[in-house]
Amino acid sequence: MTCTDRTTVAIAGGGPAGMMLGLLLARAGIEVTVLEKHGDFLRDFRGDTIHPSTLRVLEELGLLDRFLELPHFKARELVGQTDSGKVILVDLRGFGAKYPYIAFVPQWDFLGLLSDVARRYPTFRLVMNAEAEALVTAGRQVTGVRYRTPEGVRELTADLVVAADGRHSRLREVALPRPREFGAPMDVVWFRLSRKETDPVATFGRLARGNFLVNINRGTYWQLAYLIPKDGYPQLVAAGIERLRSKIAELLPHLADRVDELRSFSDVSVLTVRVNRLRRWYRPGLLAIGDAAHAMSPIGGVGINLAIQDAVATANLLTEKLRAHAVTEADLARVQRRRTFPTVVTQALQVVIQRTVISSVLSEDGGAVRIPRPLRALARRRLFRRVPGHIIGTGVRPEHVRTPEAISPRAA
Repeated sequence: MTCTDRTTVAIAGGGPAGMMLGLLLARAGIEVTVLEKHGDFLRDFRGDTIHPSTLRVLEELGLLDRFLELPHFKARELVGQTDSGKVILVDLRGFGAKYPYIAFVPQWDFLGLLSDVARRYPTFRLVMNAEAEALVTAGRQVTGVRYRTPEGVRELTADLVVAADGRHSRLREVALPRPREFGAPMDVVWFRLSRKETDPVATFGRLARGNFLVNINRGTYWQLAYLIPKDGYPQLVAAGIERLRSKIAELLPHLADRVDELRSFSDVSVLTVRVNRLRRWYRPGLLAIGDAAHAMSPIGGVGINLAIQDAVATANLLTEKLRAHAVTEADLARVQRRRTFPTVVTQALQVVIQRTVISSVLSEDGGAVRIPRPLRALARRRLFRRVPGHIIGTGVRPEHVRTPEAISPRAA
């Protein structure tokens, strides 16, 4: 027998979009339940970049000081290191940015902060080990979600179900049209190596013929992202782990003494890169946000921040309607209209960079890697490199918290 509960908003997915939306709605007095399929947040997340636009949101929520107490590294510029020297591709210091840096923070710490704050509001509930499997419907109207727990299957009826369950969203798959795909020339292999005090400090990308390796400072370790041609992982595995080790040592000689920390391919994970976007993000009673609505390329690390902007816009536009239990399909359409423009612009820029930079680097078979002329021109002048810094850091149409703190949180 299926057990049934009731809430105003059911959110599938406890990632950045789901947790931020849950927090915003709970502090506004809306009853909200977040379903997270894992038992904790302690997983090796790939995208852990918190950009100035999200830092502003945290400030508006009064959480910035607590956030900055988390272990983090501030990157004020993004550098491309080639065989012929260093190129500063992005400079975040400019355009009056209040927070002129990207904060690299383990995502489990970030989600832990959001969940700890949200739990203080009596209208918030977080259910772990709860995987959303299907929607409950009455005709076209979505009336709830069915989810699986270790104790069995349960149903949660709701005025609104939000699919924030990522690029492989089960709810999107069963209820919304297939997304439009824009393609990507690469996949990404992620792994980590220990960091020494004598290592370089900066986060940077190492470009060489046929190779692109991103090196992210995590304080006690380096998080590395090795770009490979699309669907090229089987060939990488066939070449053997020693081949990957030697390539790392060649590209980043200061790591040569610890590449043996990669014992086998079980120490790496693979991100299949997709850039796509739903034509319609909603149907009556259901709304998709974040990666469930638009999967982003890892270029610029903007995916988390775009998802959080979706969550803020959703709360701003729907809180009053949710309070009155009167959300309509037209209201959900307003959310998509609000967030489509920044999504389209950001994805278009990512696709251009994929075609002009990533494809060129990965296809190099001889000679020094060449940075495209427009990027070289931008990099020569500080003012010009602040343009991509502003786009990556602040984004297109940044959102601000408009929802009130309608109820008092419990004492910490």
